[in-house]
Amino acid sequence: MKLNDLRDNPGARKNRTIVGRGIGSGKGKTCGSGVKGQKSRTGVAIRGFEGGQMPLHRRLPKRGFKTMFPKDYAELNIGRLQEAIEDGRVDIKTVITEDKLLEIGLVSKSKDGVRLLAKGSLTTKIEIAVAGASVSAIAAVEKAGGKVTILAVKKEAVKKVKAA
Repeated sequence: MKLNDLRDNPGARKNRTIVGRGIGSGKGKTCGSGVKGQKSRTGVAIRGFEGGQMPLHRRLPKRGFKTMFPKDYAELNIGRLQEAIEDGRVDIKTVITEDKLLEIGLVSKSKDGVRLLAKGSLTTKIEIAVAGASVSAIAAVEKAGGKVTILAVKKEAVKKVKAA
């Protein structure tokens, strides 16, 4: 094969439709935009507009509360932690920290740390230090003879909340 033999796959390149070249072209006069009105002109974005009627997103009632400072935790289930212990990736003789979990690849980077959740089962005695844990996850670790240490909230997050 030579460079002058190279070709695109059939149908890989499609010619642009030329509009406004008379009625014989099939895209003449209105150029496929129909007739008159706002939508036949360029630069139109009327999402949710219902012709003057109150739009659906304004008719429906607002529900709940959305916090301005949501926490971004990397979640870790105790079942995945047990699998990593069985594979020999986690050293159970030392305290398991967020940095070690990140290094092993059990969790991904997050702003506010790691949160331990109770999906799965834990049979090994471990000592783990995390930013948060569910009540059932703490109970599962303590049942196996281990200990969960909840780390203090970062000072920056507390300052932001007090300033607001």
